[in-house]
Amino acid sequence: MKKLAMIGCGGIGGYHLGHFLQFKDIELAGFCDLIISRAEEFVRRAGSGKAYVDYRKMLDEVQPDMVFVCIPPYAHGQIEFELIERGIPFFVEKPIAIDEDLARELNKRVTEKGLITAVGFQCRYDNINDAAFQFFKQEQVIVAQASRVGGVPGVEWWRNKAQSGGQLVEQTIHQLDILRYFLGEPEYVYSVAARGYISQKEWPGYFTDDLSTTLIVFKNGVQATMMTGCYALEGAAWDSKMTFGGRNARMDYVLCERVTVYGLTPEDAAPEVEGLVIKGDGALRRSDSEKGITTRSNVDFGLICDRTFIDAVLTGDGSKIRSPYGDAYKTVMFALACNKSMATGQPVKIEY
Repeated sequence: MKKLAMIGCGGIGGYHLGHFLQFKDIELAGFCDLIISRAEEFVRRAGSGKAYVDYRKMLDEVQPDMVFVCIPPYAHGQIEFELIERGIPFFVEKPIAIDEDLARELNKRVTEKGLITAVGFQCRYDNINDAAFQFFKQEQVIVAQASRVGGVPGVEWWRNKAQSGGQLVEQTIHQLDILRYFLGEPEYVYSVAARGYISQKEWPGYFTDDLSTTLIVFKNGVQATMMTGCYALEGAAWDSKMTFGGRNARMDYVLCERVTVYGLTPEDAAPEVEGLVIKGDGALRRSDSEKGITTRSNVDFGLICDRTFIDAVLTGDGSKIRSPYGDAYKTVMFALACNKSMATGQPVKIEY
């Protein structure tokens, strides 16, 4: 039975552990965290394994066949270099780094080693993506609009852009990844950010952007905007929706929830609404008049994501992994290019 070890026993680590407990063909052999009580709690939940504070000691003693790395963005680097050197397949949570040079070097070494790897872009495994790809086969998309607005997470490091990379890199990177997944590679970005809505009194140690807006031009000519904010209180937040528009139809994609397509079937043709129609005078029909075809998420895509990586290690075949390290690297460089644009005030060409 293959042995699995974990480095990082916080919230996201617990998310993965909940999946592992459903699998009977792996041994949960080691858990490492700088706070030993966290690792000990994972041992208790797993009913097996040993707790560590030193990941090198764990790797030496446990000799795992695979490792899940669930650490904050600023902590990436030495752990991955060690795993690469030892030739251990690993799954790492996004973002893989918040520094371009580090991300580039890690990707280079992973590629040279030929390791089976995966990155935590779980949304790629959602069943709603099948409906989305079908839409792209039927409609030429020319524009996309995306947004994600919420509050400030209660994790201290998240509130410091130097440690988290900011909301766009640490959180909204899931939306950027889905944009890449559907639209292909971005060519350049232009991002602007704003601060001043959230105070130090409200969130001590808060040193990051309250919101940012990014213009994205993809290599295939599609233009997109991505707006994200963490300023919202109570009912001010809204869903993580992306709208993809073509000349004849459009698709609303709500991350991890649903896909609704408008305009591709005769029954969804634009009716007259109070004298206004889509074709003719160019006016839009009201949203409450639209029917659309909706596909809802009905799978545990996080569980599927973890299982896919584990199966890849067990079989030696990583072809079913939807976000291997080399692909996730491109999404991270996409996000970091946005940060560079915010810092310089200039458009940035994305270089992998």
